[in-house]
Amino acid sequence: MFFLDVFLERECYNQIVPRQALFAGLVVDEFDQPVEVAYVGDEPCYVVNDRGFRRHIPAEEVDRQVLAWMREQMRGHEDLISEQTAHMLGQDDIFSRAMIEQQLKNIDQQFEQLLNVGIPEEGRAYLGMMGFRVVINLHGEVLRVDQPAMPSGDEE
Repeated sequence: MFFLDVFLERECYNQIVPRQALFAGLVVDEFDQPVEVAYVGDEPCYVVNDRGFRRHIPAEEVDRQVLAWMREQMRGHEDLISEQTAHMLGQDDIFSRAMIEQQLKNIDQQFEQLLNVGIPEEGRAYLGMMGFRVVINLHGEVLRVDQPAMPSGDEE
């Protein structure tokens, strides 16, 4: 989950950014139809087409479900995540790993910041190209999260 730290460290973090749907462009309904994003006042919503009726689902409800799913996927794998992240950043030393592990321990705070800041458009585009997508039903319940497969260590 190194992309969280990369996005949070960007200069735009210090700017005031309007609330947005975290996974805009990455959400589809259970019939594999893209889900639009619209605003009700200043609240971003995912808009699901229910046979012509446009259901507006608060984006934060869906986004929090996805973040909870991510947290569960990371649980118990913090050491592997910190090792791989440090390696990918080219900083494979004990201090970098310790810093990354500390960030993983505070993942809920990281997720709250991410909800406030959002994922930049280029980040969402990258996630989409890698195969990441969220499938929701008409009520905004996350049915599944498709993610890129992790390469196994045996492929070298």
